[in-house]
Amino acid sequence: MKFDVKKNGKSVILKLRGKKLDATVCPELKAEFLVLCKPKVAQVLIVDMSEVQFCDSSGLSALLIAHLTMREHGGRVHLVQVSKKVTDLMKISQLDRVFTMSDTVADALET
Repeated sequence: MKFDVKKNGKSVILKLRGKKLDATVCPELKAEFLVLCKPKVAQVLIVDMSEVQFCDSSGLSALLIAHLTMREHGGRVHLVQVSKKVTDLMKISQLDRVFTMSDTVADALET
């Protein structure tokens, strides 16, 4: 999976470039999360999911790794532009209670 990374103060914005967040791309994404979720890198990781149309359990696992790693040092993960299909999956798995979700990156930066 391709992605863009942009630093914005204490936040890092990771834009996912792909339609699927599944087992084929998650190992690379998990490795990137482990790099970005360090205390000296970011207090807030904003994951822009505007291009993601499908997510499976591997994708949810990758997002949870980011969440748990950020939480270890008081940081947080903020998801942006999550599709209805992915939002429904998060609701079924009750991960909508774990992640903060916004419509835009600007909204996420304000919180």
